[in-house]
Amino acid sequence: MSPDLILPHAGVLPVFASRPVWCGRGSTVIGAARIGAQAWIGDDGVIRADGQTVTLGERFWLGHRSTVHIATFTHGTTCGDRVTVGRNSVVHACSVGSDVVIEDDVVILDGAVIGDGCVIEAGATVFPRANLPGGFVYGGSPAKPRAPIDPAGVAERAERLREGMGEGAAAVPVPPEVDESVFVARTARLQGRVSLGAGASVLFSCDLQAEVGPIVVGADTNIQDNSVIRTRGEGVVIGRDTTIGHNVWIGDSRIGARCLIGIGARVAPGTVIADEVMLAAGATTDPGQLLEGGHLWGGRPARILGPLDAEKRAMMARIVEGYCEHGREYRLAQRQAE
Repeated sequence: MSPDLILPHAGVLPVFASRPVWCGRGSTVIGAARIGAQAWIGDDGVIRADGQTVTLGERFWLGHRSTVHIATFTHGTTCGDRVTVGRNSVVHACSVGSDVVIEDDVVILDGAVIGDGCVIEAGATVFPRANLPGGFVYGGSPAKPRAPIDPAGVAERAERLREGMGEGAAAVPVPPEVDESVFVARTARLQGRVSLGAGASVLFSCDLQAEVGPIVVGADTNIQDNSVIRTRGEGVVIGRDTTIGHNVWIGDSRIGARCLIGIGARVAPGTVIADEVMLAAGATTDPGQLLEGGHLWGGRPARILGPLDAEKRAMMARIVEGYCEHGREYRLAQRQAE
């Protein structure tokens, strides 16, 4: 069984060592990815090698709604053999050894190195460039060693995680795009009153459910793989030129223009985020919290970590520009694949 969607990037298609054991509904593999034998890719799993390479060893297991990605100009992603990734986790531009267990809701960030025989506990965040020696259980944000673990313990955690995988969500048809410049991935799910501004993009396996209030997305804003937006009240409004990172969860809220919501962040209902805010990866907001503009916010709950300096603002603008280009490329590639 092949992924639901396989796309080239820069003319390069993914390479599978053998036919995967299982590829779930809405699964996507893109670009210069090499995937070892006996891979298992869960529902809405995304492997995206669009700028650097992704190399995954034998018996790689990717849980439902989890994402493997790269840093376009700096880091690829490599995983050794027998790596198990749980649900709603992000393995981003890093190096992971063999016999590693990455549990549910984990974020591993750019340049991190995970040694052989590690377990990363559910909900942990591995900070950029962290080096986690093998043979330990790590947890928290930032991830720190909790206890040593032997190979038998790692294997038991991997087996338990795999056995616990449930069924994913059923697919929902995607509505027609409202503007020729908008990109909506074929594996994304949009339901209800969803409005997408010109140049906006909704990436692979995203789930936007306007169950009560509307979801309004500004021009040139990108919503990255496996992010979930749900409305239960007044709705969600996101300003223009904003980036919503991989595997972000957003409830009824307001997010301003020129913001960046980091990988794996959770925006609680009632949150108001002003223009020009960076919310760090893995951060959370409290219901009704106000995030003032011009700052980097992080932590659980989010607090001001520092000013949003010129370097961070430039980086945020580059991401928006890059995802506008991705949107154009993927819209063309998706049409050619139909």
